[in-house]
Amino acid sequence: MKYETVKDGTYEYVDLGEGPVVIFLHGLMGALSNFEKTARIIAEAGHRVVIPSLPIYTLPLLKTSAKGISRFLENFIKDLKLEDVTLLGNSLGGHVALIYTKNNPELVKRLMLTGSSGLYEKAMGDTFPRREDYNYIKEKTQNVFYDPAVATKELVDEVFESVNSRDKVIRILAIAKSAIRHNMAKDLPKMTQDTCLLWGKNDAVTPPEVADEFHRLLPNSELYWFDKCGHAPMMEHPVDFANTCVQWLKKH
Repeated sequence: MKYETVKDGTYEYVDLGEGPVVIFLHGLMGALSNFEKTARIIAEAGHRVVIPSLPIYTLPLLKTSAKGISRFLENFIKDLKLEDVTLLGNSLGGHVALIYTKNNPELVKRLMLTGSSGLYEKAMGDTFPRREDYNYIKEKTQNVFYDPAVATKELVDEVFESVNSRDKVIRILAIAKSAIRHNMAKDLPKMTQDTCLLWGKNDAVTPPEVADEFHRLLPNSELYWFDKCGHAPMMEHPVDFANTCVQWLKKH
């Protein structure tokens, strides 16, 4: 099954398989490639997997926020005529999924959150001190994972380029600050969709107690843990992650 990117002039996205729709949403420093292995397995199990490239760097600056990206998702789902969707979000992508669900509860069938922001997250901080120091950025990128080897040179280079572009770093910080301001603790008990929480036991960005709090606040949630795993289980344990997703989707 080919993992090709569709570019239609408005959107850039991956579209794999056939069946009930699962939309994957990447994080603030994430990309379509984060889900490659996982997406193939879930698509081969009988789902249509759609992964939009989120407009982290392309929205007008005043709309560059978690809410702004959620509005982009509204347009994307409407324009592609997707129905009864399951939203699977990592980090900021989870937060965007929650905002979308709050505003469009009737359009979301299920939620799947992994290392989601929305309650509490430990980001790189309000600024990027020593952002010109490649080794510093490399260390910060490695800290996202349990196994530092997951932070390939290609990934570190991408992060380094982003934080050293003035325009990109302004947008990264705008979105990060908007996510911190937009705490969803009061909204979660009203979200009655079946929800799958998939969390790394060694997540340093949204630590395990965040997963426990999501589990407590979301009325129909189930929590699955991944050992020796940081903030992005779908990258560190793609096969286990995908198989857990498939089993949960079958069950619900």
